[in-house]
Amino acid sequence: MAIRSSSAEWKGTLKQGSGTVTLGSGRFTGPYTFASRFESGKGTNPEELIGAAHAGCFSMYLSALLSDAGFTPTRIATTATVHLEDGPVIALIELSTEAVVPGVSEADFQRHAEAAKKGCPVSKALAGPRIELKAKLLP
Repeated sequence: MAIRSSSAEWKGTLKQGSGTVTLGSGRFTGPYTFASRFESGKGTNPEELIGAAHAGCFSMYLSALLSDAGFTPTRIATTATVHLEDGPVIALIELSTEAVVPGVSEADFQRHAEAAKKGCPVSKALAGPRIELKAKLLP
């Protein structure tokens, strides 16, 4: 299986310093600061990147589960909202997904969505925080 890496560099103190995160593929490099992480400043932050990774992983895993069950998803769109609370600690990740999957029943869709929440590799890696899911099957 694949091995992936990304990197980050931080310069300075926590509040006055700044950093850069870079995906190993080179497809994204972005700044981050105290303000972009704990306030509303410009730039990215680790929680946002975790959310993107989780949303992408969950969507692909749900597609795989549905496909293995004989259903062909037309579209799966997922948002992962990562809650950073005092500590700081990631206390909650909310997954919200909408999917168009011809022929699947609501019950089967919900069963596969729950299995994807528990089984996707990023969910497993993030098993510390509570992960909630809202899954909506669209016509």
